Amino acid sequence: MAEYELEDDMIPVFLINGFLEAGKTQFLQFTMSQDYFQTDGKTLLIVCEEGENEYDEALLKRTRTTVVYVEDQEQLTPEYLTELELLNNPERVLLEWNGMWNQDELKLPKDWTIYQQVTILDGSTLNLYIANMKPLLGAMLRNSELVICNRCDDVSDEMLTSYRRTIRAMCQNGQLVLEDKEGEIQQEMLEEDLPYDIHADVIQIQPKDFGIWYFDCMDVPERYLGKMVEFTGMVLKSPDLPKNYFVPGRMAMTCCEADMTFIGYVCKAREARLLETKQWVHVKAKVAYEYWKDYGDKGPVLYAESVELAEEIREYVQF
Repeated sequence: MAEYELEDDMIPVFLINGFLEAGKTQFLQFTMSQDYFQTDGKTLLIVCEEGENEYDEALLKRTRTTVVYVEDQEQLTPEYLTELELLNNPERVLLEWNGMWNQDELKLPKDWTIYQQVTILDGSTLNLYIANMKPLLGAMLRNSELVICNRCDDVSDEMLTSYRRTIRAMCQNGQLVLEDKEGEIQQEMLEEDLPYDIHADVIQIQPKDFGIWYFDCMDVPERYLGKMVEFTGMVLKSPDLPKNYFVPGRMAMTCCEADMTFIGYVCKAREARLLETKQWVHVKAKVAYEYWKDYGDKGPVLYAESVELAEEIREYVQF
């Protein structure tokens, strides 16, 4: 977790979420013991579920931390949280969230702000939650700055690749760390596992493989730099883009139909000024990696060789 500076009179909230027994308490205790996370003021720790691990009393005393347990989500109102603030006068708040509560329903007092959000996942059981509780998982991941998927020792490379793709779809701006008992797993999709020929003169991206290409192109840029790709996508135009740029992409379902997002990369094309949002086009383009303000860093930028109108693809990209 990052160091922080207080701004005005706002109270920073460090929100740690994840399902039961994922390791939230261990993560918080480790963080609270680190030198960089120490503070002169008081800390309020709100625990929304009790797992097998308990907080060390000596650590709580040393860090001037008061623990409050909340058993019912309905109790967690802005008014109740304001009462806790008045009683404890904290400099910061640590919130250990209950993974079975929908985080979208969390309401904070006006002078509280979520400064950092971290999600802790258990790799040995994550497939069950993806299959059965995707909306809850999506709400937890959506605004996370860091996602730690631990206990991946007995998880196959194929499943790790699936985890990585699903998590990145739900948490596009966060950092993902996969861990086993030895520490962080340096893992990426192998070339031989890709569903298209990465060494072809023109890499053909089939509609069902668009999501795989989108994230692999972002994660492993050296595979695609200077190569030609071909795919079908929907046009997105924006007043913020130069007239000769547009974004060809697809609508992706990250957890359910109510949680859709558009994914695609900016593309420079002579045909761009003639296109309209929601048209469908077949794009053949060379991949470059350049700084782009909307990315906030370097990222894929496509230079189109050809852009032709195409038939609509009705299926959503799914992960």
